[in-house]
Amino acid sequence: MTKPKMAVKELDFFYGPVRALSNVTLDIESNQITALIGPSGCGKSTFLRCLNRMNDTIKGTRVEGRVLLDGQNVYDDDQDVVELRRRVGLVFQKPNPFPQSVYDNVAFGPRSLGLNRDRRLDEIVEEALRRAVLWKEVKEDLKQPALSLSLGQQQRLCIARTLAVRPEVILMDEPCSALDPIATLKVEELMQTLKARYTIVIVTHNMQQAARVSDRTGFFWLGELIEYRSTERIFTRPKHELTQGYVMGRMG
Repeated sequence: MTKPKMAVKELDFFYGPVRALSNVTLDIESNQITALIGPSGCGKSTFLRCLNRMNDTIKGTRVEGRVLLDGQNVYDDDQDVVELRRRVGLVFQKPNPFPQSVYDNVAFGPRSLGLNRDRRLDEIVEEALRRAVLWKEVKEDLKQPALSLSLGQQQRLCIARTLAVRPEVILMDEPCSALDPIATLKVEELMQTLKARYTIVIVTHNMQQAARVSDRTGFFWLGELIEYRSTERIFTRPKHELTQGYVMGRMG
């Protein structure tokens, strides 16, 4: 049996004295899309940010338990956090391109990390834009301001920026919440393509989206992981009454 790409073991997370996550345990399988669902404030995004230690930037937070990436605890004292965030990239809820050109947005990470020493930067940028299914739309003018793109294009640019540093896991925090239905569909199709190369974890309030794109789904409620299993079972044969009530729209 293959080992999971990431394994979370008895994870607790605290904002000061407040426990936001309680005893979360789950495996994240390679080359699958894992969706995290649940009502606002239930801990989904907090959990997502635990996977690449983005919560470290918040003063007064504390983690107990383990988060393993290829069997190594990312919270070990000797963990290189910059390298961790390269391997486990994060795409935010709202598109956040830098106020620079399309080219410079994608090139930023490789330049900063020195990834262009063995490959031409132009090749890295083109490959990332192709994988984000944006190349054909921007290739005629890579110097155009990133902020001149549509919101949907900006979000795919942010995905390309993440891909350019060669991640292994891509975290997406409600990546379609600011997008129109057509742009949302493009991002969903992109996720399906990307999972052949990457492991993807997505937080979404859109249960139809979770049902469409994911292989496994975790349901969070008040900081606890209530149920985690195949997406098909979560939406058709959930084990817990809370899960059933949520997916059927009776609560949350």
